[in-house]
Amino acid sequence: DTLQHVKDSKHIVVYHKGRYFKVWLYHDGRLLRPREIEQQIQRILDDDSEPQPGEEKLAALTAGDRVPWAKARQAYFSRGKNKQSLDAVEKAAFFVSLDDIEQGYRKEDPVRSLDAYAKSLIHGRCYDRWFDKTFTLIIFKNGRMGLNAEHSWADAPIVGHLWENVMATEYLELGYSADGHCKGDINPNIPIPTKLQWEIPEECQEVIEKSLSTAVALADDVDFCSFYFDAFGKGLIKKAKTSPDAFVQLGLQLAHYRDMGKFSLTYEASMTRLFREGRTETVRSCTVESSRFVQAMEDPAESIENKLKLFRLAAAKHQLLYRLAMTGAGIDRHLFCLYVVSKYLAVDSPFLKEVEPWRLSTSQTPQQHIDLKKNPEMLSSGGGFGPVADDGYGVSYIILGENSIHFHVSSKLSCSETDSHRFGKNIQKAMVDIMGLFNFSKNCTK
Repeated sequence: DTLQHVKDSKHIVVYHKGRYFKVWLYHDGRLLRPREIEQQIQRILDDDSEPQPGEEKLAALTAGDRVPWAKARQAYFSRGKNKQSLDAVEKAAFFVSLDDIEQGYRKEDPVRSLDAYAKSLIHGRCYDRWFDKTFTLIIFKNGRMGLNAEHSWADAPIVGHLWENVMATEYLELGYSADGHCKGDINPNIPIPTKLQWEIPEECQEVIEKSLSTAVALADDVDFCSFYFDAFGKGLIKKAKTSPDAFVQLGLQLAHYRDMGKFSLTYEASMTRLFREGRTETVRSCTVESSRFVQAMEDPAESIENKLKLFRLAAAKHQLLYRLAMTGAGIDRHLFCLYVVSKYLAVDSPFLKEVEPWRLSTSQTPQQHIDLKKNPEMLSSGGGFGPVADDGYGVSYIILGENSIHFHVSSKLSCSETDSHRFGKNIQKAMVDIMGLFNFSKNCTK
């Protein structure tokens, strides 16, 4: 695999009902206006042509194992119309999937609707997102939207920032006319979207089906729980004079201990964007201090005062580790480099095997510039990711305004020890229990 940088792309590729369309975003030397883009999308929706043989599930090649895709690419997509169409996909600014199902939050079924929404954005049917693209913009039948981002080119905050800009521009600047259309006029002079042409032989279709079965097995194994926590948010946490991130991370440590009955190495992503081309470093959230705090919380003989003292020590340690990671003084990218070199040199390292397995992998998506006090209807649930370890959890969270936090919890159904919904309930209880220390403390003072 290689990262390709296209300086400027003037088209997108849209997938709808098994067909691929190339859509130019420029006409007469300018970008299309919103109403003109709507017109082009409507033309695709009105096209009732059938997919070509092998076309519908083609993107499954990007969802399965990498070697079969590399071989198929060389054998079937390196010349002729297949190469031209593949180039159109790969050189597009991004990929758009017009999904023919409905997704989104439903008041009558809040739990399952959010879980299904998140799972669909992560993997869909495994053939209706182009997983090698920078991102796939997914638009569901009922107008709900989301992104599936490929991770190697950037980290979640970049995608989150992009999404906030999209939401803010659409809602605050562009808007819609009274009849629901984008504002502006259609332009009949714009050429219609071009259907990409493919000649996919049967042996390639077999490779596609194998890749699809591999991907579906992975997707079906993802146990995803997405939930909105509104018992309190960063407003109350700050009144407790502690870092919101440290509070959440200690809540995750307490929840994980209650869920699994043990401590595990924990990964929290920290940005290193103070440095040119900086990406991430690891904050090891499971520390001696956090473990002492968790054990105190689980000991009914411990006093509230001691629990609070241990909480303060653990939170301070977490903030120190975060500052070190953010400023380039972390340790894990060095360890990972040693791990890669050890693999290259075929050196067996018991130490590196011990320090790398993350059974609890966590990440915060920052809310960067949307003011939820002014525009509460622009609330976004942030993003999530699949489990990193076969026997572990992936947890992503976004701190929304002053009064709420949204969590995404993932694990594998094939692991008998983990359960995303059980862990989600443990997270909510742990957060409330920790905040209860402060409320109890204030009552004692009064």
